[in-house]
Amino acid sequence: MPNIKSQIKRVQLSKLQNAKNAAARSSLRTAIRRFEEAVNNNAENAAEVMQKASRALDKAAAKGLIHQNKAARKKSRMAKKFQANKAS
Repeated sequence: MPNIKSQIKRVQLSKLQNAKNAAARSSLRTAIRRFEEAVNNNAENAAEVMQKASRALDKAAAKGLIHQNKAARKKSRMAKKFQANKAS
């Protein structure tokens, strides 16, 4: 544990930020998983679930939680999967 007052504050803030990031990452994974389940189960609301997941990816990229290219790649793969499922 640091002795310097400002460093003690930084440690506390970093713990808080770490918890926030972990929660955000978890909700992002949940949104993506819900989309995967909707597509696999041929759910009627798959388009709506995909929109929510895309929005979650965009927000995560905007906050710096994930890289923009990773968000774009995941959105592209989701759209491709959605179209393939819709066609069959």
